Amino acid sequence: MTFELLKVKEIATGEPIRSPQDVAKFVRENMEEEALADRECFWILHLNARNQVIEKELTAMGSVNSCLVRPADVMRKAVINGTVAIIAVHNHPSGNDEPSMEDWKLTDRLKKSSEILGIELLDSVVIAAGGKVQSITR
Repeated sequence: MTFELLKVKEIATGEPIRSPQDVAKFVRENMEEEALADRECFWILHLNARNQVIEKELTAMGSVNSCLVRPADVMRKAVINGTVAIIAVHNHPSGNDEPSMEDWKLTDRLKKSSEILGIELLDSVVIAAGGKVQSITR
């Protein structure tokens, strides 16, 4: 009988992300191109136990003003990666970084889903051109 252990992804980059200011800094420095996308896209930043990013995953792509995101799709890779915490990031092609009512509802669903799995939703942010970053979880 052979016994195999699940290999957890662990290719960490950068400084630990511990505060909303750290999230905004990371996003501004590493997701400038993503903020310019011509349609709404939704990414998950997967973090290890030291709160370092181990993966940036595009989980959904939508239209100019909406994007369908299923919590199951978000959490699948988090479980596979052995992710300890996640940060949800999506863009607003309009350039307006104000969260919509749908953004608030999705963040609430993600928060509940992540709590069930024991994965912390560290933050959920909207990004827009010009380095605009707005937190939905504050």
